[in-house]
Amino acid sequence: MPKKVRELSATEVRRLTHAVSKTSGKAYNALHPVGGVSGLLLQVTPSNAKSWIYRTVIAGKRRSIGLGAFPDVTLAQARDKARETRDKITAGIDPVEEKNANKRALLAARLSTVTFVDAMSDYIDMKSKEFKNPRQRQQWENSLNTYAVPHIGKVPVREIALPHVKAVLDPIWYEKTETANRVRARMENILGWCAIHGYRSNENPAKWQGYLDEVYPSPEKIKKKAHFNALPVEAMPDFMAALKKRTGTAARALEFLVLTAARTNEVIGDKRIHKAGVTWQEVDLKSKVWTVPAQRMKSGKEHRVPLSETAVNLLKDMPPGEPNQLIFPGPKGDIPSNNFLTALLKRMEIESTIHGFRSTFKDWARECTSYADEVSELALAHVNSDATRAAYARSELIDKRRLLMADWEKFCTEGEKAQENPKVISISGGVG
Repeated sequence: MPKKVRELSATEVRRLTHAVSKTSGKAYNALHPVGGVSGLLLQVTPSNAKSWIYRTVIAGKRRSIGLGAFPDVTLAQARDKARETRDKITAGIDPVEEKNANKRALLAARLSTVTFVDAMSDYIDMKSKEFKNPRQRQQWENSLNTYAVPHIGKVPVREIALPHVKAVLDPIWYEKTETANRVRARMENILGWCAIHGYRSNENPAKWQGYLDEVYPSPEKIKKKAHFNALPVEAMPDFMAALKKRTGTAARALEFLVLTAARTNEVIGDKRIHKAGVTWQEVDLKSKVWTVPAQRMKSGKEHRVPLSETAVNLLKDMPPGEPNQLIFPGPKGDIPSNNFLTALLKRMEIESTIHGFRSTFKDWARECTSYADEVSELALAHVNSDATRAAYARSELIDKRRLLMADWEKFCTEGEKAQENPKVISISGGVG
């Protein structure tokens, strides 16, 4: 047992300092017995931080038990804590293990009260580091806040079961199937993450395979196909003629978009996430190729677009700029607003969407030409996991796509006259 020492007063305790090596002069922690309870020590560090330690033996093993910092814990309180700890040991209680058990119980209690909205927030914070743009985080938050949080937001995740999931999905599974399935998948991810972190069991009531597929019909069989409003193929020549009569940057941007079968953000960018559209450094007027950088492509891969003569002439007629300047800027010279092109369609009284022109292009390629499907798919920068198409994608079929885009240009300007002598394009050969 530690030997008894003289009881120090509170004033004497305040004066205690760290130790200094007599040989090296280096400061180090000092342990000062303060008396009153055998084994009660005040530790003083070189930075003058002071804390209480009760040193004793438990089951034949020397233990040092922290009792708190000084002066938050006074000398008198430290002696009381040391006596209480000594009495527990005498009664066969390990105070260190008791403290650890209390910590574990506190942690378990905290984990058991984590609600769905708490877990959702933490998961999205983590997941957002993988998102390509801020809109993805907003989409996650909007869908879950709209459909899941009102039903299960305050429910502890350890309690969430099938009835809770059904409360979220039942009202929207048939009417908003695609949205419902997206919400389901997001709930599945969050609850799976909760299981990994010990907030709930491994059973996931939001999983589809082998669980909810026994509760709901497949989304693929019931969801309403949403198609973008597209201009009929036969209406394209008249539309392009009317578009050419329009002045302004929006008209030229839309004409360029149609001639290249491109997406809106590839041409004018996306102001919401500060992503610029096509710049002068992306177009090579000599080789007649527009190279869309990977960060602006839906596939995340660079895409080369062969430019028709009309598209090249359109660019040549635009006010020249520096390499990094926008070809189709908004009224203030910056990235146009997201309704830059749709507002033009409204003024023209056209009941179509901007994205619908890609559908019109695809319908034309399938119905009015003999080009292989892979050629138009690559023109649209569609990603396909099929091995054959993947092989064609690597080669880009740039020469065949140049012929395709030239014929599309002729159809847009001449209509059916351009189809009187259609070219037959073999996927493996040339023009037939």
